[in-house]
Amino acid sequence: MSAADTPIDPRETTARARVPATVWISWVALAMMTTSSVASLRPAPTMAVYGLACIFLYLIPALVFLLPTSLVSAELASGWEGGVYNWVSLGISKPMGFLAVWCQFAMTIFYYPSLLGYVASTLAYVFNPDLASSGVWTALVIMVCYWTGVWISARGTKGVAGLASGGLVIGTLVPGVLLVVLGIVFLGQGNASAAPMTTDNLLPAWAGLASLVLIVNNFLSYSGMEMNAVHVSSLREPGKEFPKAIFLAMALVLAIFILPALAISWVVPAEQLSLTAGVMQAFDAVFAEFGSQWLTPIIGIMLVTASLGGMLTWLAGPSKGLLLIARQEGYLPPYLQRLNKHGVQQNILVVQGLITTVIAMLYAFIPDVSSAYWIFSVITTQVYLIMYLLLFVAAVRLRRSHPDHPRGYRAPMLTGLCGVGFAASLAALLVGFVPPSQFESGNTALYIVFVAGGALGLGLVVPYLFYRLRKPSWKQVDAS
Repeated sequence: MSAADTPIDPRETTARARVPATVWISWVALAMMTTSSVASLRPAPTMAVYGLACIFLYLIPALVFLLPTSLVSAELASGWEGGVYNWVSLGISKPMGFLAVWCQFAMTIFYYPSLLGYVASTLAYVFNPDLASSGVWTALVIMVCYWTGVWISARGTKGVAGLASGGLVIGTLVPGVLLVVLGIVFLGQGNASAAPMTTDNLLPAWAGLASLVLIVNNFLSYSGMEMNAVHVSSLREPGKEFPKAIFLAMALVLAIFILPALAISWVVPAEQLSLTAGVMQAFDAVFAEFGSQWLTPIIGIMLVTASLGGMLTWLAGPSKGLLLIARQEGYLPPYLQRLNKHGVQQNILVVQGLITTVIAMLYAFIPDVSSAYWIFSVITTQVYLIMYLLLFVAAVRLRRSHPDHPRGYRAPMLTGLCGVGFAASLAALLVGFVPPSQFESGNTALYIVFVAGGALGLGLVVPYLFYRLRKPSWKQVDAS
């Protein structure tokens, strides 16, 4: 019997929402875990183009998206096992549960090209910085890195998680601190900031809706809290400790996002900034100022190591979750449900890889690499936001339909939190269809076609077709 078929019994003891005392974790430890899974240097160039206004553009989505998502997910995780699929299935319906878990998987189809586009631009500074603007180079790196990752994942290789954990320190914290320190020294030596740092620049200049579109990318930066929320039951006093953990994590994440973005804006003028290679541009410029450009390739390797480690840990995860649900409910054809001798869903990874290869080739045909990177980042965000819309609706309905179901944590003002999170997610999804003011191709219609086709086609049409075309024979009777 699947997790979604398990009846909800209000008389269950709270033991289900708790864990043995031997595995308690502190709220500080949870804050660190959350920070490590959310924080990254990758989005820094995207916000650096706004200079001092990046503080505002990071803070707003943290309040209207990160905070509601964290608290609402914590309540769901402390009351029901099974993750997003089970929460949405119980709160709305099983088809909507499938849509939610599909979107959680499908966002990775566009996430990997954007992540590896960043890897390609970063790696260019190890060999030849001019390659950072080459679509052909970017496409080749994406394809080689992704298929290498599939080859590794298909063999069930263990220990990859350790690579990602080390990558956080090696490729995020160390370069981030170094970038900020060097940026401060750069200004301290009398160099003028490339971006104005006066109070008049605290808010982004308003040039129509397009001037604020880059804020959409920050929703993706803060996503994934529904996965971290599962640890809420490991706290001794979730009601008191989880909010403290979340606020500490928010402060740390904001610092990691904002300070490097500011450092980049001090050194690299906005009109010269690449959305994929901006971090390396800043390091290269600062190292040139100090006569230490030989360090640039070393930093590039550190950043690439972190990104590739993170890719490997994520590669099999979402597809495995989709596979389990598909086998239980028969949502995917048998070909996509097959496992290799290592118990890995190799066919899903291969099909995903073929799509990734096609997307990678688009880098070679879209004139500006930064524009391609932005398009894929927006599609990734929009597909993921569909899942969050369902999550907020399910949370409200579960609170109303099962008010006495034991929960280790109850989010304060749940309906209000869900309302704010839903409205923010919907607004971000809609705003994503507007080309940002920095979009350089000049072809608005082409931008909308790419974004709408990717987000709506992959996020809604494809799962609808799977659901409508499913057959009873697709269900694996031994799946549980």
